[in-house]
Amino acid sequence: MLRISTWLTRLLFAVILLAMVGLGVYYSDWFQRKVVYPFPYQALIFQYSRENEVDPYLVAAVIRTESKFISSARSPKGALGLMQMMPETGQWVAGQLNLAGYQPGLLTDPETSVRFGTWYLASLKKEFNGNEVLMLAAYNGGRGNVKQWMRQMSWGEGFRDISQIPFTETREYVTRVLHARERYRDLYGR
Repeated sequence: MLRISTWLTRLLFAVILLAMVGLGVYYSDWFQRKVVYPFPYQALIFQYSRENEVDPYLVAAVIRTESKFISSARSPKGALGLMQMMPETGQWVAGQLNLAGYQPGLLTDPETSVRFGTWYLASLKKEFNGNEVLMLAAYNGGRGNVKQWMRQMSWGEGFRDISQIPFTETREYVTRVLHARERYRDLYGR
């Protein structure tokens, strides 16, 4: 009986020690940068964020949330690329940027996706007077829906209560992106 008790105590100690080491590794900045919050395409993200006056860490957070940085990502609804833009939105953005020769497949090109996505975020930022909650809700749920919610629920420019967003998917999306943005700032903003 004493041997079993000693063996169980040692096993329990080993399990606790492994769990502590595992958590230490998981929460280390190294692991967070490499696995949980990677930051590929930094040069493109910083370039187009600067050009469009959008927070590059917010752009990284949108990409992480939308596509996990997989440039060939395609959503069930048909959104494409790093920033998961719908082909029709891509067509509209290309027109706004006076770019000829737009094809939906271009949205899987990392540079095109980041260029179009940051431009689109900047247009939402302007439309919603810099309110990131509304801007992100519009990126996910559509600008028309957000404008309707603003009218119906009397949201002003200072709206910040994410819990009031009526679409569960959009509410969770905004929360995830804002959390990820803070992690990107913590990990890469030094």
